[in-house]
Amino acid sequence: MVFTAKLFPGEKTFGVRDGETLLDAAIRQKINLPHSCRGGSCRSCLARLVEGEVSYDGGVPAALSAAEADSGYILMCRARPVDHLVVEAREIDTPDGVRIVRLPCRVEGVEKLCHDVIALYLKLPPVAPLQFLAGQYVDLITRDGMRRSFSLANPPHDNSLLVLHIRKVPGGAFTDMVFAGLPLKTLFRIEGPLGGFYLREDSDRPVIMMAGGTGIAPVRSMLLHAFESGFDRPIQLYWGVRSERDLYERDLIQSLVADNGNLSYVAVLSEPDAGWSGRNGFVHTAVLEDHPDLSSYTIYASGPPPMVDGAIDQFPKHGLDPLHLHFDSFEFAPEVQQAIRDSQSA
Repeated sequence: MVFTAKLFPGEKTFGVRDGETLLDAAIRQKINLPHSCRGGSCRSCLARLVEGEVSYDGGVPAALSAAEADSGYILMCRARPVDHLVVEAREIDTPDGVRIVRLPCRVEGVEKLCHDVIALYLKLPPVAPLQFLAGQYVDLITRDGMRRSFSLANPPHDNSLLVLHIRKVPGGAFTDMVFAGLPLKTLFRIEGPLGGFYLREDSDRPVIMMAGGTGIAPVRSMLLHAFESGFDRPIQLYWGVRSERDLYERDLIQSLVADNGNLSYVAVLSEPDAGWSGRNGFVHTAVLEDHPDLSSYTIYASGPPPMVDGAIDQFPKHGLDPLHLHFDSFEFAPEVQQAIRDSQSA
C-alpha cells in the first residue's frame, strides 16, 4: 500500500510506503522537509495535518502535547500515514545546486581524534562532488542497508574528502565496526545533504555557536566556511564536553581564534578534571551566564538532545527570538537507544 502526501501550500505530492514515516518518505524522494533529531524529541518536524490520519509506533511521542495532537499537529519523523494526507509543511529552501543526492563513496582515511572519536574521510567519485551548506549532514548507508546520520565537518569549499566525526557509543553496531578497524577502500553510499541546520550569511547579528560533544563537527564546518568567505560578524564559540580529554582538535580552534579577531572560544566541562581552571557545568548555562540578554543574537546549537532542549527552553526566556535559534539535535538511532538503556539497567 502506498499513500500519497501532498504538501500545503503548493502542489508537491509524494508517495509514502506502508509503515514508512512521512519524513523518511520525503527524504527518499529528495524532498528536504524541516527536521533535526529524527527521533521525535526536538520538534523541528512539527507540521499541521490538514487532511488524513497518521499513527505512531509506541503511541504519540512525548514531545507532542495532547493539545497539539488534538489540534491536528504531527511530528513528521515519527508519523506513519494510515490514509492519504495533506500536510501543511514547506520544503527547506536551499540555493540552486544544493539538492539531495545518493552517491557511492569509499573510505580514504581513518584518524583517531581522541579516546572515543574517530574522523572518517570519505572519497566521492571525481565526477560527482557533493554540494552542501556549512552545517548540514548526510546519511551514511552500509551495504546491508544500515543507515546512520553524521554531520559534515569539512566546509563546502573543501569537499575533495567528506569528513565525519564518529563517536563510539555502547551497542552501536556501526561505531563498533568503525572502531574495530575499518579497512581503507571500504565502500558505502551517502545520501544528502540533509537538514536545515546551516550558516545563515544574510544576517547582521552577532553569532553564538554552542556545541556539545561531536556537535562540534557541523560548527567546525561553519567556522571554516565563515572565515573563508569573509564573514566579519562577532562569533563566540562555546564547546561543552565531559572532561578535558574530550576536547579534540583544540589546535585547530586555537589557530582559528589567533587568525580571526572576531572569534572567541570558551570550553565548558560538565565533569571537570582535577586542576581544570576553566568553566564548569552545562554549556547552555555558561552561555546564559555570559549573555543574560540574548535579544540581539543568532544562535546555532548542535549536540545531544538535553543540551539542545535546554537552549530551546531557556534562551527565549532571555530575549532570544526563536526564529534566530537554529539547532541540530544528535539523537541516536532507535536500536542504539535501546542498547544504551539495556546497558544502563544491567
